[in-house]
Amino acid sequence: MENAISTLAEAKLTKRPTWIVLPDVEKVAIEAASQIVKIAEGVMERHSVFRFVLSGGSTPKRLYEILAGDPFRSRLPWGRVHFFWEDERCVGPDHPESNYRMAREAFLDKLNTPAANIHRMHGEASDPEAAAHDYEEEIRKHFGLGPENPPPCFDLVLLGMGSDGHTASLFPGTPAMKEKATDRWVIANPVPTLGTVRLTCTPMILNQAAQVIFIVTGTDKARTLAEVIEGPFDPERLPAQLIRPVAGKMLWLVDESAATCLNKEK
Repeated sequence: MENAISTLAEAKLTKRPTWIVLPDVEKVAIEAASQIVKIAEGVMERHSVFRFVLSGGSTPKRLYEILAGDPFRSRLPWGRVHFFWEDERCVGPDHPESNYRMAREAFLDKLNTPAANIHRMHGEASDPEAAAHDYEEEIRKHFGLGPENPPPCFDLVLLGMGSDGHTASLFPGTPAMKEKATDRWVIANPVPTLGTVRLTCTPMILNQAAQVIFIVTGTDKARTLAEVIEGPFDPERLPAQLIRPVAGKMLWLVDESAATCLNKEK
């Protein structure tokens, strides 16, 4: 990861980060749903499929429920959407902590999503590192890429951020932040503070996305959010700073509680 961090540190942002502040969590979810459907409509006017990388955790659950209901459900041909995951806990697909299970129950089952369109991480595998390699191969297979090809461009990556500045399962101080020059798209990342291992996509592939949307809510994330967006580049402490799309767009959707420390004079 050292080379990737150095490259990002040297890169100059061509424009200031874009964020929208909404009154509350519900309004953030509705705005996110609107943005996602609008992006998908544009992509599917030009291409046969839409590749959507889902976020786990508790924050996006309400968003998924909204997408699965009208008016958003009726606006898209959901059978042309392929779903991927940014990260996964090392648990089975029916475990209460499974990111896949949350998305399936809140969203995918309600859309009658074809099994072939669901590309989940196998967190239940006995060897997390092998599971990470397998997921990378799943991505390559879907996009028709060989081992010599660079990472593909997902149409949309949805991300959240923890109060510690982590995103996906890129946590401060973990091996994923200290590896030298990884060229991996997916890794098994030990997280000592949680006493576990997580499967996670790396910035190398996340930053190829055409569009990244962060959704962040809650007062507990306010100071960290301001540091990530407006503070000095310190990704080993604030991994969310590693997400800077190479050629794509990035939007932050935050509620008023999370935005209290942001400089409103943007």
